[in-house]
Amino acid sequence: MPSPLHADRSTARPSEPGTVDALISQTRRLRGGVDAVRRETVGEELSEDPQLRWQRALCDLAVHHLDNLGEHLDQLRAGLPELTGSEEPPGAPAGLVPAQAGPEAPPGRAGSAEWNLLNDDASWSAELFEIFGRRPEDGALTLDELPSWLLDEDRGLLTAMVTDCLVDGKPIDGEFRILRGDGSLRTVHMMGEPVLDADGATASMWAVLRDVSEEHRNLRAVHETGDSLQRHREIARTERRLAVELQEAVLPPWRGSLRFPQPTAEVEGAAGARGTLDLAAHYLPSASNALIGGDWFDALQLPDGRTLLSVGGLTGHGVTATSTMAMLLGALRGMAVTGADPGPLMGWLNHLLDASAQPALGSAVCCRYDPATRVLSWSQAGHPAPLLFRSGRGRALQPPEGVLLGAVPDVTYAQAEEQLEPGDLLLLHTEGLVPHSTEPGLDTDLERLLGYAPRFTAARSAQECVRTVLEEFGGKDREDDACVLVARVPS
Repeated sequence: MPSPLHADRSTARPSEPGTVDALISQTRRLRGGVDAVRRETVGEELSEDPQLRWQRALCDLAVHHLDNLGEHLDQLRAGLPELTGSEEPPGAPAGLVPAQAGPEAPPGRAGSAEWNLLNDDASWSAELFEIFGRRPEDGALTLDELPSWLLDEDRGLLTAMVTDCLVDGKPIDGEFRILRGDGSLRTVHMMGEPVLDADGATASMWAVLRDVSEEHRNLRAVHETGDSLQRHREIARTERRLAVELQEAVLPPWRGSLRFPQPTAEVEGAAGARGTLDLAAHYLPSASNALIGGDWFDALQLPDGRTLLSVGGLTGHGVTATSTMAMLLGALRGMAVTGADPGPLMGWLNHLLDASAQPALGSAVCCRYDPATRVLSWSQAGHPAPLLFRSGRGRALQPPEGVLLGAVPDVTYAQAEEQLEPGDLLLLHTEGLVPHSTEPGLDTDLERLLGYAPRFTAARSAQECVRTVLEEFGGKDREDDACVLVARVPS
């Protein structure tokens, strides 16, 4: 039966050496570039990053393919190899057997074979013996012997491919697994065609067999690291959604300005009215918006008419930081309604964080404002001091002693007082509100905030002051999330 491939094979011409050399040079340059990218992903400190593991696996696969391509081009340049076994059968057209590796190519990567159907003889290249782990002196495997080296579940596939090739003239293109004499398992990709004699009958079958075990391992690594990266991203999305929902459930729900104390029987009268605070606050997310941090702001009207103001932040991001923040803020609110002073409140928060099942560090500032006397009592734990703006000028309040929450057990926090006046404006914020500047000659974070004193003084409400802060520091280049709270004593 005539083969559809027979007519054109005899006219095949070898590639020009110059063209092959140019391809080899291009392949080597590309291989060097990919290898440089691969080196950038190396390091034990990167092993926990799913995306970097996936990138490294893709680079390994690309390098493997380029190495194979380079070897095949070297084989093409070297020319036809000598087969081990019988001579070429009559009628076999020249150029059917691909060239094999030159002296620099590692053995066992790709080999060729010719099976003569007239005398049941087999001819293998040296590389094919390497792939099978078989000694040349033991001879090449015939088509009848070849299936015995395959796994049981792959033998039917090989038989079907060979039958289709010899009977129907179909090309062979498939993979199977072989069990070598040393017990190792290899995956082999086989491509071949029938060779016709002068009468158009099938005289032999040639094939190129390539060991693709490493390629399969690299592909598995790409798939596994890709799946791991996808799971990591799904977990991150879920954690972020939970963190956002938890944060929205805990932080004060009010938007715009709020006035404390609100009119009640206990605070009615001139003293309550003259000390009413105009409040506004905002949470500023990071530019990446990938993870929610543990920052908070809060304003709480106490039963005796006084107002509790607080801002703070915890180390870390995600659900863990947000849930710990929710615990601290809930505890702060609960203890504040008992009438405790800011200093003891901070000490109890420190004890709570130190004894938590999920240890963390945090900073906070806690203020209690008395509308009757306009006295602000406050305490801090390693946190930026509140900023006081008065008559177009601003300054940071002198902080009392206080260490980070969770850093030292059973520590006492000092407390300070500040007499406020009509028209005063108090700004509380967490770390990260003002992007840090590393360029010499630029103002510090504190100086940049204090520089807005004239605009804060001219503002008609606390909400207008918050909008000023957002215009300056709420852009897309933020590296971390932050909170800002403004309390204004009306004139």
